[in-house]
Parts: sequence; C-alpha cells; structure tokens
Amino acid sequence: MGFLWALIIGGLIGWVAGMIVGKDIPGGVIGNIIAGFVGAWLGSMIFGHWGPDLAGFAIIPAIIGAVLLVFILSLIMRGFRKTT
Repeated sequence: MGFLWALIIGGLIGWVAGMIVGKDIPGGVIGNIIAGFVGAWLGSMIFGHWGPDLAGFAIIPAIIGAVLLVFILSLIMRGFRKTT
C-alpha cells in the first residue's frame, strides 16, 4: 500500500510542477509520476530533506526539484522543436 501511496504523491508532485511552470509533461500520468519521483530526488539532493513529509517525500524540496526538472525539460523540448 505504501508503494501505491508513493505513486499517487509522486504523480501529484509532477502535476503541480507542470501547473507552476505552465507546461504539459509528456507522457500524461506516467510522465507526472516520473517527474515527481525524479524531481523529489533532485530537490532532496539540492535542498536537503526539510519541510512536511508525505509518503517519503519532503514536499517542498520535491516540488521545487520537479519544477526545475519540468522547466529544463521544456527548454530541451523547445530546442528540439526548433531544429526540426
């Protein structure tokens, strides 16, 4: 049950990051979950583990990390679109 809860929270973190940046994450729900997990990892590596904790995610660093990830991915995707 803990793994399912982590998937849900990871998806919500990815969705919130996409809403903050204003860009859709490729892959829909799966993309949101991946962005949430990678963003949480990135945020905890950069900012540490502080703030409220939910399903093993430090929410504030996870959202900040996911926002950074989505922003960087949107820049990369925009670069690929311009070259083709």
